[in-house]
Amino acid sequence: MSPKARQGLVILGASALVLGVLGGAGVALWRDFGADERAVLEPILNPRLGLLIMIGMVGAGAAAVLMKSFAHDSIAAPALLADEIGLLVGTDPSRRLKPSGSPELQRIAEAVNSLADQRQSLQDDVESRIREARLSVEEERNRLAALMSELNQSVVVCNLDGRILLYNNRARLQFKALSDAPTAAGGGEIIGLGRSIYLVFERNLIVHALESIQERIRRQSSQPMANFVTTTRAGQLLRVQMAPVMSTTEGDADGTVSGFVLMLDNITRNFESETRRDQLLNSVTEGSRSSLANLRAAAEMLEYPDLDVDLKDRFLKVIRDEVQAMSGRLEETANAFADSLKTRWPLDDMHGADLIAAAQRRIEKKLGLPTKLEDVDPAVWVKVDSFSLLQAISYLASRLSDEFEVREVRFRLSSAGRLAHLDLIWSGQAMSTETVMSWELEPMSFAGESSPLTVRDVIARHDGEIWLQREKTQHRAFFRLLLPSALPQEEVVAAAYLKGDSRPEYYDFDLFKQTEVSHELDDRLLSELAFTVFDTETTGLNPSEGDEIIQIGATRIVNGKLLRSESFDQLVDPLRELPEASTKIHGITPEMLVGQPPMARVLPAFHAFAADTVLVAHNAAFDMRFLQMKEQSTGIRFEQPVLDTLLLSAVIHPSQESHRLEAISERMGVNIMGRHTAIGDAIVTGEVFLRMIPLLAEMGIRTLGEARRASEKTYYARVKY
Repeated sequence: MSPKARQGLVILGASALVLGVLGGAGVALWRDFGADERAVLEPILNPRLGLLIMIGMVGAGAAAVLMKSFAHDSIAAPALLADEIGLLVGTDPSRRLKPSGSPELQRIAEAVNSLADQRQSLQDDVESRIREARLSVEEERNRLAALMSELNQSVVVCNLDGRILLYNNRARLQFKALSDAPTAAGGGEIIGLGRSIYLVFERNLIVHALESIQERIRRQSSQPMANFVTTTRAGQLLRVQMAPVMSTTEGDADGTVSGFVLMLDNITRNFESETRRDQLLNSVTEGSRSSLANLRAAAEMLEYPDLDVDLKDRFLKVIRDEVQAMSGRLEETANAFADSLKTRWPLDDMHGADLIAAAQRRIEKKLGLPTKLEDVDPAVWVKVDSFSLLQAISYLASRLSDEFEVREVRFRLSSAGRLAHLDLIWSGQAMSTETVMSWELEPMSFAGESSPLTVRDVIARHDGEIWLQREKTQHRAFFRLLLPSALPQEEVVAAAYLKGDSRPEYYDFDLFKQTEVSHELDDRLLSELAFTVFDTETTGLNPSEGDEIIQIGATRIVNGKLLRSESFDQLVDPLRELPEASTKIHGITPEMLVGQPPMARVLPAFHAFAADTVLVAHNAAFDMRFLQMKEQSTGIRFEQPVLDTLLLSAVIHPSQESHRLEAISERMGVNIMGRHTAIGDAIVTGEVFLRMIPLLAEMGIRTLGEARRASEKTYYARVKY
């Protein structure tokens, strides 16, 4: 029962007691009178019965007034003092109590302040010692941070559950380029501390690379690393190098794998630049040959009849010798360049479906030739030089389109033991074996691209085979490419990793201790969870009557820290008029919303930003109602748990008059900045929520489920929008 309710019951009880005592005394006195006395008093008291009742009510009122003062001093004042003590202990050790109320309560407040001073002194001493002990660690941290920030390569560090523990600015820029909403989230919906790397890469791809590292550790390799190439949703090619992070525990000198480092390179531009370089070199070679032919013809024109025979022969011999020498050098350069192309890229592990997807995009973009899929086995992995292999596949598709008027090609991929069958299928006229052989042996040239490599060279680079095969019943034919396969492991258990040789430690961060557990979120401690704290600004207060969101702001809490750098801040075009009254509150004008994306584009990005977290808001029912109103039109549902700082404040401080965000912030010592902007309110709400977690723990509310159940019991939980 709340202190206010108890105070009211005490006052009512005191009033009832006074009325009961006066009434009981009157009844007892009346019964004590004899018949003669009653006869005398009855005419006197009957006309004055109302006065007697009024006197009793005045007595009860006086008792209520006196009891209210007593109840305030004995119930309300101690409850308020307890709230203040809780804030001092749990959120702001520097605050001090203002002695008020009865002399006893004032002495308690002074004693608490004295204890707080002693605790502050001890904490200052402990913190001073900790700062001294951590100086070397901070120096290492700063060196690593400086190194990471200056690297030209994208670096992401993850634990075995795929949770991102560390990343550099280059990686953030790289992921921004992969983002579906670069202006709204800046890549923040797919990269951030505590986020899953599986939002970017297929889980099986990472698992396969970890399995490769395990094999290298088993063989006691000095460099247990893995490489693979994959495509992104935006159609870019990423080359990834993975290295394990080894950790040691007490009694385990060798160490075990506790995480991994991903070094990312976007090779899309390299792929394109290599293509342009091939075209340039080939054009220079062919152009030089043409120029030499013209020079040879010009030299022959020097054979005029009136020219001295000896002199003419001498010049002709010099010209012919130089021409032949230049031709030889150009031929030698072209051959050497072709040889370098054959060994330019190492063979990397690549998901077969990713390879086919890249081939489809390339054929449709370069040739305008439609493509389809047939029976692509998602479990097949191949070991390929994706650059040259994509060139070969595109070249074959080009020849089919140009010479046999093929209007569609299809892809099929299947496993054949240690090899993979990649089929390029078409319907139409059959071709001869001689034609196939000529295509295989000619330098590849198509759609403005040229390469001195042949299809046979590319296949030989992969130690594979290529042949033509016909399907007579379906009147189809296909090129079958035999490629080396890489067999991924479907499931890797972290505990099954083998111990490997210890590696030098270049930093001393405790990043790898926490791993994900499989129990339900309701059983998770609040201190363990990741949160997305958000707020919205709207055109009005009635979502069911057509009001719309015009701004969404959010930030994240991971491992007990508010990550202000990982934020979401986006204005939204409401596609309706913005009332002037709402502009006076949040300061957003109609001009500011011109050209902003509508909710149909912003909501998917925010949904991705908040994925795999618990939502936190102040008066969350209001914001969630606006999001729920968009479920039908966008198909996006926010199904994760929601916590409301308004309800949690009522749980922690039931005796307080106000639970507005400003009042809570003042009680908890949070500075308010950017009020009535979505991102500003989100940051303030996040700071308040972090201060609530230890106060809830003191009340025995430690898990998400306990916090939700306690919130549902408050009065404010009944408010609907």
